[in-house]
Amino acid sequence: MTDQLSTLNLGAAPGRPMTPPSGPGILHFGLGNFHRAHQAVYTAAALDAQPGPWGIVGIANRSRRVVDPLRNQDGFYSVLTLAPQRTTVEVLGLHQDLLVASEQPEQVSAYVADSRIRVVTLTVTENGYTYAAATGGLDLDDEAVQADLAGQPPKTVIGQLARGLQARFRADGEPLAIVSCDNLSDNGQRTQNLVTEFLERTAEADGAEMLVWMRASVSFPSTMVDRIVPATEPHHLTLAAELLGVADRAPVPAEPFSMWVLQDSFPGGRPAWEAGGAIFTDDVTAYELMKLRLLNASNSMLAYLGLLTGRRYIWEAVRTEDIRRVVEHLMREEMLPTMRVPDGVDVERYLADLFERFGNEAVGHRTSQVGSDGSSKLPVRITGPVLHHLADSGHPPGAIALLVAAFIRCLSSPDSYPAEVTGRPEDPRARPLAELGQRHASSRDLVRAVFDDAGVFESSLAEATPFVDRVVELHKILETGDVEAAIRQALA
Repeated sequence: MTDQLSTLNLGAAPGRPMTPPSGPGILHFGLGNFHRAHQAVYTAAALDAQPGPWGIVGIANRSRRVVDPLRNQDGFYSVLTLAPQRTTVEVLGLHQDLLVASEQPEQVSAYVADSRIRVVTLTVTENGYTYAAATGGLDLDDEAVQADLAGQPPKTVIGQLARGLQARFRADGEPLAIVSCDNLSDNGQRTQNLVTEFLERTAEADGAEMLVWMRASVSFPSTMVDRIVPATEPHHLTLAAELLGVADRAPVPAEPFSMWVLQDSFPGGRPAWEAGGAIFTDDVTAYELMKLRLLNASNSMLAYLGLLTGRRYIWEAVRTEDIRRVVEHLMREEMLPTMRVPDGVDVERYLADLFERFGNEAVGHRTSQVGSDGSSKLPVRITGPVLHHLADSGHPPGAIALLVAAFIRCLSSPDSYPAEVTGRPEDPRARPLAELGQRHASSRDLVRAVFDDAGVFESSLAEATPFVDRVVELHKILETGDVEAAIRQALA
């Protein structure tokens, strides 16, 4: 097949006609699959309901892997919705410009300053915020953060936002919303705090005046996003070509389920995302905790126990009886008591849907992908629940301790699972964790070093001796390779 998806053959592609944007209005950091199967889909639905200048300028950090094929296809790509019985396809073409931040830092700042841009969205993963887990502030030990604060062309997303806001303030000062769509607790406030800290540390001559402007004109609404979006693999390209009749070099596979919950704080206006099903509420935190603690923590458990048992896909892990049992215990006994279910949510239906989603074989979500960036993800997902249980009963939660032990086992002992079968998760702390694994022979010394020296967990967890001891106990069992025995002990 030689024809390629583009404006020339778009009319022949299946799916509903898409209302094109009348100009750029959204700047998006993080041009990965999730954004293109989530925010972009909601924006397409918004434009169908209410046309407007809501085209997207997409920014990749360093890689051209998505930028080049999208440019060659005039910004068009397909979203494959994968259900067990049927796959459907939809073509989107909202991206009106595409940048690589590492190559075009000045253009990135210029777009943040551009008065046409009214909304900035981010999907850069927890690791992309370059914050220190111990303090919640900027990671001042990070070389890229140090370079950004020293005035070099910014490499970090927080630096890029801060420099762009300085330029916007000095230009026309039009209002703007900056919307984090990553799995961080209170992600709007977290992003605002990091940007503010960066600006305070740069000490520009007009810094005080600019911070006054930012408080009045720049909002940081909190959000919760949810859709399982696996990595694109070769068979997805084949499937897209079969459904489209033309080649698509940048298709995005995704599950049918999708949810977006936002605070409605957009001083410069926004698309009518509610037309695509987005929920606007002042109670984002309840939805956020529900997702972080029920879906995300469980997905991490499936990933690390799946890796240790040689499961390549999440659906294989959730169909393993012992693993499913400990995941259900994690949800019902250790996570639900630490959170408030949002009004109107049927929690039993939600839990049933989670297991159905995890078991969707058509999605093919890899355990190595879900297990990536665990050193950034786990602290957000488990710290609050662990401290809740210790304060409430004095007893450390066994399933959460098993999750941490499995994470440590996978990252500190890369030979503990068959990576040639499962693939290997990427993690910013992979090297120091592996070095700790080589340096410490006993589980107690290793686990203690991870909590004290690896820069992963907050000091409040490192000081929670009963929990650390429980992790040590379970790690010792995982070292024997007997995952079933570790699960039984975690549930004891």
